[in-house]
Amino acid sequence: MVRVLGGGCWTVVLRARPSRDENEQRVVRRLSQARKAPRDLVLRARMVELSWSGQRVPTIADELRCSPKTVRRWLHRFNRLGLDGLEDLGGQGRKRRITETERSRIIGLVRQPPPGRLTVQADGELAAADECGPPEWTLDTLTVEARRLGIDIGRSQVRRILLAEGVRWRRARSWIRSKDPDFEGRGRGSSSSTPARLKARRSSAPTSSDR
Repeated sequence: MVRVLGGGCWTVVLRARPSRDENEQRVVRRLSQARKAPRDLVLRARMVELSWSGQRVPTIADELRCSPKTVRRWLHRFNRLGLDGLEDLGGQGRKRRITETERSRIIGLVRQPPPGRLTVQADGELAAADECGPPEWTLDTLTVEARRLGIDIGRSQVRRILLAEGVRWRRARSWIRSKDPDFEGRGRGSSSSTPARLKARRSSAPTSSDR
């Protein structure tokens, strides 16, 4: 809050506090323009963004068509609790399963290299940050890693979050095919019986000497 002297008395002007870091600022601005996020959450993020731009509570209330009391309440909560303060109040409607901070952490995982991915080290050798970690991000590995971080979330919800953010991830495959002739793949089309049948058909086809 800022105190402004005017007309011989002190007037208290409520402002959203400055962002703590770039991530918090990015999340607020993304939420304020989101189309698939809950409407109430978008509205509250918009209050913070407008306050950051210098607008006062009455102006914000007019633009968002809500009461100044509502704007003050959510700015106070943001100043005290950060991104988590924009979530629904306890006992008012259905509470979101995860907080916006947890949501951001899940999105952040996809932007980081998987801990099990091999990378070239300074000595030229290949090594992974965590040999037991996943070599690539899939819905399953993201869900496991999120739970390891203490976020209680299911695979389907991870998928919805990534789709809403436009984030791409790899799909797990049950088998792969290699161009190496010595590699014997698993799955449909990897059997050597198919070429043998084709070879048999060609050998049984009539030639010019048989006609």
